[in-house]
This record gives sequence, C-alpha cells and structure tokens, in this order.
Amino acid sequence: MKILYFGGQKSGKSALAEAKTLKLSQNKKPYYIATYDNSYGDNSMQEKIDLHKLQREDKFISIEQSHNLLDVIDENQTYLIDCMSMWILNNIEKPNDYFIDHLEKISKIKSNIVFVLNDVNSGIIPFDKETRKFVDLTGIVGSKLTSFCDEVYEVKFSLEVKLK
Repeated sequence: MKILYFGGQKSGKSALAEAKTLKLSQNKKPYYIATYDNSYGDNSMQEKIDLHKLQREDKFISIEQSHNLLDVIDENQTYLIDCMSMWILNNIEKPNDYFIDHLEKISKIKSNIVFVLNDVNSGIIPFDKETRKFVDLTGIVGSKLTSFCDEVYEVKFSLEVKLK
C-alpha cells in the first residue's frame, strides 16, 4: 500500500503519517526514512528534526537518506518517508525527469510506503528562480505521488481529510 499525507507546515501530517505507518507494519518495526540533510547548518530546523526523533521514540528503525531513496527501500517492508519536500530540496539541481523516474521506480516496489509532503503550491508565484523551481517540483512530485498512491490525505490543524 502507498499512502500520501500532505499539508502545510506544522499541520500535523507527520504525526498522522507515523500512526498510519505503525498500523500498516502489523507489529513489525517499520523503517523511518529521514530525508533532511543538515549540511545547511540550520539550527532551528535541527531542533524540529530533534523533536521528530523524540516523537517517534524507538517505534521505528531510522534511516537517514537525503538523496537516493531507492538505495534504502526493499520489498516486503513498511516505510515512512519524511519528508519528500526535503528530498526535493536535496536534489533540486537534478532535472525534472529524475524525480518522475525515481518515483515511478518506487511505485513498483512491493512494500508499504507512507509519504509526507509539504503543500507549498497554494501561494503566490515566487519571484526568485530557485524558489519557483522548488514550488514547481513540489507540484510535480505531489501529482506523481497521487497518481499511484492508494490513499491520499490532506492535513490541516491535525485533521485529515481523505481525498483518495
């Protein structure tokens, strides 16, 4: 089963995705693929990451993978990927086809995968080229994920709405 949780910053999507992943894992410890790359030196973001680590406690096997998700996803397992937005940022210099191809390969893996994605596509068009590319890629990745995910949830204020 493939599931997508998307929503704004601090919407509660990670907590809901964690609960769904644990439910899917059926008493077998699932994998938590953390995509944040701390090479940016952002202390406030690191605090947010540390809070996520505390929140998931020892319920998951943590894997840090900021670039190639295919390197760490195997068949017949359960994974939470938090978050796809950081994965996009880490790979921003790659062509758009890289993201589509990567996701198509992931879609064919016979495992439970829960994806988390920030919704950044409802605002104004950014002025700078890099931010515009990130927003565009978020839309492309989100559309691709919804095309193959069995369930899709929008999250606002810790409330989930099932769209698919």
